[in-house]
Amino acid sequence: MRTSLELADIFRAEGAGYRAAQAGHLSLAQLKVMSAIENCRTAALGGHVDACEDCGHQRIAYNSCRNRHCPKCQGAAARTWLAEREADLLPVGYFHVVFTLPTEVADIASQNKAIVYDLLFRAASETMMTIAADANHLGARIGITAVLHTWGSAMTHHPHIHMIVPGGGISLDGRRWISSRPAFLLPVRVLGMLFRRLFLTRLIELHAAGQLAFFGTHADLTDRRVFLRHLAAVRNKRFVVYAKPPFSGPEAVLAYLSRYTHRVAISNRRLIAFDETGVTFRYKDYRRDGPERQRVMTLTPHEFIRRFLIHVLPRGFHRIRHYGLLASSARNATIARARKLLGAAPPPETVESPEPLDHLPPCPCCGGRMIIIETFERWSQSRAPPHAPTPTGSIPS
Repeated sequence: MRTSLELADIFRAEGAGYRAAQAGHLSLAQLKVMSAIENCRTAALGGHVDACEDCGHQRIAYNSCRNRHCPKCQGAAARTWLAEREADLLPVGYFHVVFTLPTEVADIASQNKAIVYDLLFRAASETMMTIAADANHLGARIGITAVLHTWGSAMTHHPHIHMIVPGGGISLDGRRWISSRPAFLLPVRVLGMLFRRLFLTRLIELHAAGQLAFFGTHADLTDRRVFLRHLAAVRNKRFVVYAKPPFSGPEAVLAYLSRYTHRVAISNRRLIAFDETGVTFRYKDYRRDGPERQRVMTLTPHEFIRRFLIHVLPRGFHRIRHYGLLASSARNATIARARKLLGAAPPPETVESPEPLDHLPPCPCCGGRMIIIETFERWSQSRAPPHAPTPTGSIPS
């Protein structure tokens, strides 16, 4: 059942109280995210007045905050990003691979987000590239699109990398395309062991170089011996690498990417209620199967906000990255080479439209074309509210 409840409603009602209770404990990035979500599509960010060319109906549209953590602002960003990626798709099967950190390491990442999340990207991508290049496995250079998620369904801290990988790659001598088996890319246990070794080795190096910070209940991890003891149990623990069956085609790959690349910790459609009992929302319990997997949880407003804010990424951190054949520096050349080796036709060239596409929703009254007739600055309102259509149906001057 759909609800009109939004994350912004919770932040506007409880944000000031949460900031006061957590004064001195919130980062500048977290404060900016709260402010952006609270002000999104309100007079605080300005806006414009649209009018229908046919019936004269008017409506006020407020500007979006465009913050990457705002659930209302990801749709347009995702569509633009997907349009740019469509030309990179190859006529092969694609696999979905997930690299997950164990809880003991996730706790370290929560206090060292930028450096440990970056390490997660590097260790996971190097693992895939190394095993794929091994002649005992694929013996090829592959391409990877990797997306960082830091949350579980209940907004707990659960850092993991989602990867979309073509089912094959270019041979190391660059002369042919090597295809993977139809339902198998690389052995996940081998991937897990190399991933564990690379990640833990470099994590220990970061600690030795003094690049990790610890506070609160983890302050004792500053001591090297305590840190190594903390990781001792992890050395023999399996680092989960999961590979899903390949997608059915390029359209399925794009559909998947549209759901994952610009996702935030919780979407508005998962919110159920916000009242005196707290914030109630839907989540998935992956320890259960069937209908029992779909669950409902209620948290106090401050706990709900706390969980959301632990997923705010450091400023400038890139949560979508490309490797191998898809690395930005040589993507066009390597994709063209891969298409040639596969005997695939190049993608059709994008034809520039002589006029910009109409980005405004149609008129809710008659379906006519809406145009912008007035803009207003931040913290301002339009000079006149929307009014009924004029008798002639023309747009007032």
